[in-house]
Amino acid sequence: MKILVIGGTNFIGPPVVRQLCAMGYEVTVFSRGKTQANLPAGVNYIRGDRTHLAEMKSEFERLAAQVVLDMIPYTEQDALTVMNTFRGIAQRVVAISSIDVYRAYDVLLGKESSVVPVPLTEDSPLRQQLYPYRGLPEKPLDRMADDYEKILVERVIMSNPNLPGTILRLPMVYGTKDPLHRLFPYIKRMDDHRPMIVLEESIAKWCGAYGYVENVAYAIALAVTNERAKGQIYHVADVEVVSEAERISKVGQVAGWQGKVVTVPKAYIPAEQQLALNTEQHLFVDTTRIRKELGFSEVVPLNEALRRTIEWHRTNPPQEVPQWSAPGLLDYATEDTILNKLV
Repeated sequence: MKILVIGGTNFIGPPVVRQLCAMGYEVTVFSRGKTQANLPAGVNYIRGDRTHLAEMKSEFERLAAQVVLDMIPYTEQDALTVMNTFRGIAQRVVAISSIDVYRAYDVLLGKESSVVPVPLTEDSPLRQQLYPYRGLPEKPLDRMADDYEKILVERVIMSNPNLPGTILRLPMVYGTKDPLHRLFPYIKRMDDHRPMIVLEESIAKWCGAYGYVENVAYAIALAVTNERAKGQIYHVADVEVVSEAERISKVGQVAGWQGKVVTVPKAYIPAEQQLALNTEQHLFVDTTRIRKELGFSEVVPLNEALRRTIEWHRTNPPQEVPQWSAPGLLDYATEDTILNKLV
């Protein structure tokens, strides 16, 4: 089978490509060529910008890939361009989505009030408001522009009977080359020998969906190569669901940290540092479907996943940590003031 991967050189892309190659498939990566990635020697490359995808249709016809994996469809137009370009060429399009499509995400952000039951299934209600990052002064990533909308991406990918689609809704992904450096703020505190990490109690109890990059990549590879995935939507996430306090404590255990996580009432947190989140809304998902239908299970155990992630963060500290990486963490001075009140 020939597989074309659109955007296979950043974060999740390279481990997906390596998985597909290890399974014995012929892989071609379409990218701008601006990011150097450690990919297997047999991988083919087509250089180009996805905004000009349609102009390269003749080259894609010569390639004749049976499955197209789009790692980076962020807008409705992205999806339309892919489907229009590969109609009559490919047999299936697999697109990467996110659990931010769910109504529960808007409840968490305070845009809706009725808490949605968890774990979320692939049939849980979607957001009623489109464009979740439109107008925000700070966005998780630059590519999440005002017209970012995975709901519209999914509609386009799944609506063409002549070119079937598959959707993978991803969690918060961590691991080597994580652009959000999700674990770094905690690891830095641990390496700075902070005796305690303070969390507001509602954040400490909150449970979200996370996934280690290599495990997520394996799930994507299974969906790309298994015909049973045609017309299906799948969740991908770690099987174990834990609270934020438990998660950070586990990171500390693997990192060799001797401190502990301390939870405090919201009244202890300065008003300007309180998060405007409805933490009664958890955001974790049921992954039964992909495990039963495609035989997915984690290829890297949790402790090893954390060990690899911690090692990478220690040797690749970011110049600046995005504010979305570790919501709720306090500066050291504020944390010390709170800890002194607890003594």
